[in-house]
Amino acid sequence: MSAVESKPLFRDLNAEDPEPECTEIESMCMNCHANGMTRLLLTRIPYYKNVVIMSFSCEECGYANNEVQPGGAFADVGVRWKLQVEKPEDLNRQVVKSDYTSVKIPELDFEIPAQSQKGEVTTVEGIISRAIAGLLQDHERRQTEHPEAAAQITEFVGRLEALKSLEKGFSVEIEDISGNCFVENPEAPQKDPRCVRTEFKRNDEQNHILGVFTHDERGDTAPPTGLLTASDPAQHSFDRLQGDEVMSFPTNCPECNAPADTRMKLTHIPHFKEVVIMATTCDACGHRTNEVKSGGGIEDKGVKFEIRVASKDDFSRDILKSETCSMSIPELDCSVGGRALGGRFTTAEGLLRATAEQLADCPGATGDAPGQSGKLDGFIKQLEEVLAGTRTATIVLDDPAGNSYVQSLNDQCPDQPDDGLKVTRYERSEEQNEELGLNDMKTENYQNDS
Repeated sequence: MSAVESKPLFRDLNAEDPEPECTEIESMCMNCHANGMTRLLLTRIPYYKNVVIMSFSCEECGYANNEVQPGGAFADVGVRWKLQVEKPEDLNRQVVKSDYTSVKIPELDFEIPAQSQKGEVTTVEGIISRAIAGLLQDHERRQTEHPEAAAQITEFVGRLEALKSLEKGFSVEIEDISGNCFVENPEAPQKDPRCVRTEFKRNDEQNHILGVFTHDERGDTAPPTGLLTASDPAQHSFDRLQGDEVMSFPTNCPECNAPADTRMKLTHIPHFKEVVIMATTCDACGHRTNEVKSGGGIEDKGVKFEIRVASKDDFSRDILKSETCSMSIPELDCSVGGRALGGRFTTAEGLLRATAEQLADCPGATGDAPGQSGKLDGFIKQLEEVLAGTRTATIVLDDPAGNSYVQSLNDQCPDQPDDGLKVTRYERSEEQNEELGLNDMKTENYQNDS
C-alpha cells in the first residue's frame, strides 16, 4: 500500500500547488436571504502567519463579502503599531486586521473600535475608504430625517477624504490585543522609518475577551483542552523539568499548524544561567525549530551587546538570543524585533545565516511594490558577503529583559579585554517595562502590600 502524501494544512500559494484545497460551503446571504456560496482558503502570509481567507458571494443579489481570520493561536502579547502617513506609498501599505484590531486617527479624533469590523487584508487607504462607506450608509434617508446630524457626517467625511489626498501628513495608531495584526514595511529588510511596532502584556480583562483563562480561573487540575496561549503547555512542563530529563508535549507546527511534538530540556550555559532548549519537528511539512527559553526571571537591568564580525574567530562566538532581544546590523541598515528569529542558542555565524535563510524563504515579505524584490536580493547578497568574510559588520543585540548572552573570546582569561565585544547594561524605560509586563507586576505587588 502506497503512503498518502502528507501536505501542510496551511500552504503558500504558488504554481506548483494549483489546487490549494479551497472549501466551498453553501450558506445564507445576509442581504437577500437567498442561498449563496462561502469559500474558505487556508494559506500563509509571508513574514506574518497562517490565515483563513473567507469569501462569500450571492448570485441572486450580487452581495459579496471577504474576511480574514487568524489560523493559529493568539499571540502571547498584544501589539501596537504607530504609522506616520507622509507619502503615497504609506497609503498603499498592506494591513492585516483581525476582529480585535482597533484603529485610531488622532488628528481627527476618530476611532474604529475593536470587534466593530471583521478581519481583513487591506491597505491604509482601504481602511479610510471603508470607514467613509460605513458613515455614508443610509445617508440619503438620514439627510431627510436628521439633517443636522447628516450635515455633521458630511463634513467629517470630507475631512477623511482629505487624508487620502495627503494635503498634510497624519498618523494611524493600530492596536490588537490578540497580536494578530500586521503593517507592511516598504523598506524591508531595513528598519521602517515611519512606523513603530511595540508589544504589551495583556491584562486579565483583555485575556477574558479573547477567551484565555488560567488554570485557576477555569478550576482545572489538568491542562485544559480549551483555548490557551502558546506558552501554557511549555510552562506546565517546565515546572516539572529537572536535570537531564527530556520532556515532550503536543503542540501545533508554527508553519502549517499540523499536530506536532515539542521536546524540551533544561541545560546550563557556562558563565550565564540555566535555560530551556525546545525543539519541534513537523512530520507534515518537515519544518524544524529550535528555541531557547530563559530558565530565570527578568533581570534588574537590560543588556546590549555590540559584536564585531571581522574574522573566523568572531563567527564562532556562542550567542544566546532570547525572544525579547532585538537585533540590528548598522552597516546594512537592518533591524529586526525579538520575535523575528525567536529565542535560540547559536553562534554569530548561525545567527546571520538564520537571518539570510528566513529572508530567502519569504520572497513576498516586502509585498508587491515595484523594486522591492531587488532591494531584498541586494540585502541578502550583502549578508552573504559578511558570512564569506569579505565585509565587516557589527551585530547589535538589545535585550531589555537581560536574558541574552554573548560569549567572550577571552572567557578563560577574564582579566583580558575582548576588543570585538562591547557589553552595556542599562536601566529600562517605562515603555520597555510595559512591554515586559513589569508595570502590571508593580501594581499587583503594591495592591498586595496594601
